[in-house]
Amino acid sequence: MNKTSYRTRFSYAAPDIGGQLVFTFIISGYLSKFFTDVYGLSALTCGTILAVARWIDAIDAPIWGVIFDKTNSRWGKSRPWFLWLCVPYAAFGVLTYQVPDLSYGAKVWYAAFTYIGCCVVYTGINTPVTSILSALTDNPHERITLTSFRMVGSKIGALAVNATALPTVKWLGHGDDRRGYMLTLPIFGALAIVFFLISFWNLKETIPVRKKEREPLWASFRALRGNWPWLIIFTSSFLFWIGFIARVSMVSYYFQYSLHRADLTALAYVMDVVSLGTALAMPWLCKWTSKRNVWALGLLGMVAGQLILYLGAHSLSGYEFNLHYWFGKSVLVPTFIFAGWFIGFFFSGMAMAMPFSVLSDSVDYGEWKTGVRAAGLLAAVGAAFCLKAGAGLGGAIPLWIMGLAGYVPNADQTAASLKAIEFGFIWLPAICLTLSVIPVLFYKKYELMEPQIHAELNRRHAA
Repeated sequence: MNKTSYRTRFSYAAPDIGGQLVFTFIISGYLSKFFTDVYGLSALTCGTILAVARWIDAIDAPIWGVIFDKTNSRWGKSRPWFLWLCVPYAAFGVLTYQVPDLSYGAKVWYAAFTYIGCCVVYTGINTPVTSILSALTDNPHERITLTSFRMVGSKIGALAVNATALPTVKWLGHGDDRRGYMLTLPIFGALAIVFFLISFWNLKETIPVRKKEREPLWASFRALRGNWPWLIIFTSSFLFWIGFIARVSMVSYYFQYSLHRADLTALAYVMDVVSLGTALAMPWLCKWTSKRNVWALGLLGMVAGQLILYLGAHSLSGYEFNLHYWFGKSVLVPTFIFAGWFIGFFFSGMAMAMPFSVLSDSVDYGEWKTGVRAAGLLAAVGAAFCLKAGAGLGGAIPLWIMGLAGYVPNADQTAASLKAIEFGFIWLPAICLTLSVIPVLFYKKYELMEPQIHAELNRRHAA
């Protein structure tokens, strides 16, 4: 069994640090708030761009997957893409936050083009982080450990953005958010390139490519046939990303217009770091109980957090506590709002990380069942497609509802608009996360088959 070094583990975290330094701006509430309140698009237009762009981008996921499976270079199958795409990825991230002096229609097309471009290149550079996992080790527990390190990297990158982005925009823009974003993104883009290059130089694909992988272009799709564990991962992940992105994309609207506490938005984003608690504990938790149970617990914990958010917004809205944060500043914080927000982020660590870990097991299952090992395709569709398509709907649905309810940027909102914001922030995530638990309940059967599958694959490879 292959045990990985700490150099490999930290290098496996590096591309997620780099990826999040740009993608946190693209996938979270920063972009929708930028498009509506800074760039000048309506909520309906913004929601449509997010949905259409993500679904167009999601179509490229299987294409990327097949490309990865057919890549044969002196650096391996997945690793070279960190080198080839890091600069285009950073460049599109910077372009997405530029504000050209164009007509409204031209601005819509510019926003759509740069946003789609960034998402497409992100699929190309992020999917290899998932697909390379099965080439780094064949030890299922080591895969969980590497995924934990990856999640730590992801949260460090997101924390760096959430803790510094808005202050940097304010500082560089001198009150002009357009100028602030235009100057901030190049800094984060340059840092992202550095982390991808660190990963490229240090990671090595140690599990050899087998002859059966070199098959016709269409052969990779055979690995999907009858691959029930992969279908479980796909269904649950798709619903998870709708709920998770709706939650984080609506926080700035909720805190500004419903709570009238826009000053707490940055603090709310920074609290994503608490998800490291369960992400780091995953290897230990999976020794104590099954991966299915850990996965389901993460999702149910997030649902509980949403319910506490609702209580904090209504029947328990009067409770506050004094929090010293940033530079010792004293701030009153709504107790149960932040308790629910904290709990949701805390459990999101394992709810988000577990699908990435078990995707490699579904690659083994596909090879065992069909004879085709399609790590690139299964990772691209099971991870990138779900993230992109789910996040597109998670970002778009609340904006569509807000637009239909009469949302007006930077103004007092009507009762209907406030209800729309609350639905997108609390209830849409709660519904999607609850539904995402259902397929996970059927995963235990396939988890119990893993020792048999690995033993059989080892016999085949030896022969």
